[in-house]
Amino acid sequence: MESTYEFKIYIAGHTPTSSYTVERFERFLKNRFKDQYSLKTIDVLQNPEMAEEDKIIATPSVVKVLPKPSRKIFGDLSDEERVIKALSL
Repeated sequence: MESTYEFKIYIAGHTPTSSYTVERFERFLKNRFKDQYSLKTIDVLQNPEMAEEDKIIATPSVVKVLPKPSRKIFGDLSDEERVIKALSL
């Protein structure tokens, strides 16, 4: 089954805060989209070229790749309404 939604989450290092942010965002996706999404975690310290390609200026950042158009949000991801609006979900 193909994912209806595709996301990338950019973090800076594998820190407890980064891990918590990724886990919390994935929980949000599971609650909202069940199994209809994919999430790729990218560490900007290990993959700076990917961050440059997506024009990431801060972490954490989320890029909604699909469905088009692409959308981004950075900073605090705990406000779900803010995330929904920013990513047009």
